[in-house]
Amino acid sequence: MHSNQPLHLPNKQARHKLFGSVEPGEKRKPTDKESMPDLQNTKKDFLFDIDQVGIANVKQPIIVNSSIKPYTQTTIGLFKMTSAIKKESKGTNMSRFTELMYEHSNGEPFEVSVESLKQFTKKLTEKLEQEDAEITVTFPWFFERSGPSSQITGVNHADARLTVLYDKHHGYKVDVALEGTVTTLCPCSKEISEYSAHNQRGMVKMTADLSADYDETDIDWKTALLEAAESNASARIHPVLKRPDEKMVTEQAYENPRFVEDIVRLVAADLYELPFVRKFSVTCQNEESIHLHDALATITYDKALHS
Repeated sequence: MHSNQPLHLPNKQARHKLFGSVEPGEKRKPTDKESMPDLQNTKKDFLFDIDQVGIANVKQPIIVNSSIKPYTQTTIGLFKMTSAIKKESKGTNMSRFTELMYEHSNGEPFEVSVESLKQFTKKLTEKLEQEDAEITVTFPWFFERSGPSSQITGVNHADARLTVLYDKHHGYKVDVALEGTVTTLCPCSKEISEYSAHNQRGMVKMTADLSADYDETDIDWKTALLEAAESNASARIHPVLKRPDEKMVTEQAYENPRFVEDIVRLVAADLYELPFVRKFSVTCQNEESIHLHDALATITYDKALHS
């Protein structure tokens, strides 16, 4: 039971002292930057070069442009920024990563595009006074989807990733990834059952190394990879389905049965035909509806090794 009497609290300073706060001690170390030792810039033989050092799990508001609606979307990006350092350097200056990030976007949401990230990694390399810099951003990408019969529209999303590496001596390397959701219907179930067939939700993850002449204004890599996944599935996933839509989608799935093996081979064929893709991998993982386990298949292909 609580008393009806009002509380008589000590003041805030006294409350802090009650819970362990103490008076500041004597300050003996320098407070101006020029007088402070910079341990990260120490030059010695520190045994090994470091492939990547930097910061990760950085959340920032971002702007993403898309070739399908919504054409311009603001979402949240999860960033990782790194650079290689030689064994003669003890470390890197971590604050420069986020400092440049804010400068690059001028305090506005960070534009996530191939060209913007190319500019950023080059600036970052110069600011860090290193040979290279790499940035990776993952983000949800949204796109409109209408019911095939009703044409009633909703919004779907896929998980996207864009990585840009800049090297002073070798230029840029760009690779992307997209994970989308599809419907698959089991060919074996359809073949052996008197009626119906079980289906499942499949996750198709694609990664691709992009060619040096890739132009984002010509073709949107996000849309291209999404189409490769969805067009080869038994059916597409829809945010809104009325009864006529549901009839069309379920009949389409029945007419296009797919194993996970079928999905990865068909998607690989589409990625192979994209001229701006140099190397790719495709994984399909189905959440099986009549098994406790998932079904999984993966293909990796490098065009340069088969030219």
